[in-house]
Amino acid sequence: MRKAVQDEIIHFVLESPENRHLDGGERYFDEPLVGFASAEDPLFAEYKRIIGPFHRTPAECIATEPGAPAMAQGTVICWILPITRATRESNRRERVWPSREWAHTRNYGERFNSQLRRHVVAFLSGSGHRAIAPQLSPDWKRIEDAPVEIASTWSERHAAYAAGLGTFSLNDGLITERGIAHRCGSAITDLVLPPTKRTGTDPRGNCLHYRDGSCGICIDRCPAGALSLKGHDKPKCSGYVHEEIPRAVGERFQVSELGCGLCQTMVPCEGMIPRGTARSTP
Repeated sequence: MRKAVQDEIIHFVLESPENRHLDGGERYFDEPLVGFASAEDPLFAEYKRIIGPFHRTPAECIATEPGAPAMAQGTVICWILPITRATRESNRRERVWPSREWAHTRNYGERFNSQLRRHVVAFLSGSGHRAIAPQLSPDWKRIEDAPVEIASTWSERHAAYAAGLGTFSLNDGLITERGIAHRCGSAITDLVLPPTKRTGTDPRGNCLHYRDGSCGICIDRCPAGALSLKGHDKPKCSGYVHEEIPRAVGERFQVSELGCGLCQTMVPCEGMIPRGTARSTP
């Protein structure tokens, strides 16, 4: 069944006409990575300490369904949607605002990601299993005054880490085997599937800065000054992404959710896990 779920996600991403830019040409996303975590993994309970007590475990997410019984066992299904090379290349050339292709991927591509969430839930429900996509739940909330500044009641990136799909970076992104330029998604089900093994023990092991101190290129790529060797200033980043960028290019690009992504492009981890040092990584 694990392969059936994985194949269903991959097929939907590669075949759906909604995974295409408005001109019907280039895809928003390449073939996805898919991972699985046990809903009983102690890491989800640990996230209440790392992220905040408001962050829900998989069982707590399922319990938000009206009249839902407790979930004894289950699986968190996670996917990574790698942004295409053409879109990444368009964003490499930018220094202040995102490219049109990147902005459309953030806006329309994320709408497609939500369609994928609903599709996975429907696929699991059609197979006789309970399922929920936490990001689409009316109970999902963004928390502005969290101990880690800005957070939410369910983090797609942290779920993907639990499912062995990557590790965190200086800019708070998740560096996967297809790099840091991507969108994340997840669904929770009572279907029990074998978990994906997490490789390594360092939650930041794929980031060159944390690995050997040889990188910090994303700092110079940030037009908001929200990155430093101390890490990611989330409020400053959020203000730039959600206020300054829409004011500057939202009308021209005709989208409301534009993202930025400059710190995810023209960096060693853009499309891969970097090897060696920043100076030796292509």
